[in-house]
Amino acid sequence: MTSGWIALLDDLATLTKVAASSLDDAGAQAAKAGSKAAGIVIDDAAVTPRYVVGLAAERELPIIGKIAAGSLKNKLLLLLPGALVLSVFAPWAITPLLMAGGAFLCLEGYHKVMDLVRPGHGTHKETTSSAQTPEELEKERVASAIRTDFILSAEIMAITLATVTDSPVWVQAIVLGVVGAGMTLLVYGAVAIIVKTDDAGVALARASLRPVRALGRGIVLGMPVFLKLLSLVGMVAMLWVGGGILIHGLHALGVHAPEEAVHHAADRVASMVPAMKSFLAWLVGASIAAVLGVIVGALVDPLSNHLLIPAFQGLKKRLGRRNPA
Repeated sequence: MTSGWIALLDDLATLTKVAASSLDDAGAQAAKAGSKAAGIVIDDAAVTPRYVVGLAAERELPIIGKIAAGSLKNKLLLLLPGALVLSVFAPWAITPLLMAGGAFLCLEGYHKVMDLVRPGHGTHKETTSSAQTPEELEKERVASAIRTDFILSAEIMAITLATVTDSPVWVQAIVLGVVGAGMTLLVYGAVAIIVKTDDAGVALARASLRPVRALGRGIVLGMPVFLKLLSLVGMVAMLWVGGGILIHGLHALGVHAPEEAVHHAADRVASMVPAMKSFLAWLVGASIAAVLGVIVGALVDPLSNHLLIPAFQGLKKRLGRRNPA
């Protein structure tokens, strides 16, 4: 009997070690997936503050909180189960879907590039708000932000899933949950700080001490510049992430030439300055991916405007006729 208990305890210890090792592996994979989704996160943090423009200052943090809650729902209640079902029943579809998401990122990045070249070109026209009260406007803004977040969240979860396809389902679930929750807290925590930094600057600018007033004015004047810089970084990041997804996706589908060409170019440039080899290799690879992103975005743009968007609008109208309010 004693030997049986000892054997059981030994088995439990072994299982505990395996579980701990798997959890460590899940943490490492979550960090890796999170780094790959950085471009989406930066752009999301740059775009989200616009949803509180024109609303009362005391409602800014509650609105961001509502958007963050909607983002968590998107990731954990809708996209995470869908990703696991996809992983189990249609793993072959992950790469094509990821590439479709990469093309979408390229399109969004291309719109931002064209908006810099020709202001207004890359910006979709806003629909006229039907809100009659501040409460209705707030509800409308939150709903719009959550809809936009769903697309970006889907891309984050797709990138994450693509990094853990060889892991057990429970590890995939943990990694998806950690990345989803972590990215949401990171993005909307940063947005909350960005939004309230302006208010802090105004408060400091009214202080009695001269150096404090100067600091406050510097913050107020510097925030628009910071937001523009953040938006620019987000644009570039979307392009290199989107282009990189397409290159890696082609490699996974058996088309190896583009990825091999990028690696060859990166190694060749990096070998010129051995002391900065790793940085230069990354920079060349990211730059090529970003250029590819602009090209793909330019090709997808007319397809989106003349085929995909009209088809979606037509489908929406048909569904509206079948289900009248």
